[in-house]
Amino acid sequence: MVILSPHLDDAVFSCGGLLTSYPGGTVVTVFAGLPAAEAGPTDWDARCGFASGAVAMQARRGEDARALAMLGATPHWLDFLDAQYGQSPSPHQLGEALLDTLRTLDAAPVVLPMGLFHSDHLLVHEAALWALRRVLTDWPVLLYEDVPYRRLDGLLQQRLQALAALGLVATPSAMAVSVDGPLKARAVACYASQLQGLGSEGQADLTRPERLWDLHGACGGGDA
Repeated sequence: MVILSPHLDDAVFSCGGLLTSYPGGTVVTVFAGLPAAEAGPTDWDARCGFASGAVAMQARRGEDARALAMLGATPHWLDFLDAQYGQSPSPHQLGEALLDTLRTLDAAPVVLPMGLFHSDHLLVHEAALWALRRVLTDWPVLLYEDVPYRRLDGLLQQRLQALAALGLVATPSAMAVSVDGPLKARAVACYASQLQGLGSEGQADLTRPERLWDLHGACGGGDA
């Protein structure tokens, strides 16, 4: 499988059990680029104990590599910059890059974020839908609920309504997901720099069941 992850932690936080159930997948992290070495830390970087964005992203790549190795998955890092560094790609630019990546990897299912909150998550969601409409395959497509944003009231319902307006139907998936909490917990713990910024409620969401949705319509489910 291919899991699209906005940041270097989202796939494991939201789909660690899925990765445990189906080892051998690839996690494509979109915003894994390194900011300029001379750039100072953002507020988030400083909260996580880093002196610069470049140092932070190098450390986060190391965390991601360790976590995915633990789960039997392969990292695939794209060079787009996290929105906190102020240079987000356009939806079309990102869509073209994802299209090339998906064609190169040629694996299924493709699992993408609901895009419930945060500009990076929304951008990956929209760009991935655009790319998948242009891949003429019968790949199954699934959506995962973004941790920890899925706990915010009303966001999931809004996303389901937005998908329906596009002619897409999302239904709860019957795909089996591992409940091996200890293995996911060990992988999650690799992202030590990020955990301290989540807060108690955000960390609590990491232990709640993962939820996947099958996507049908103009992309996914054999209808593309």
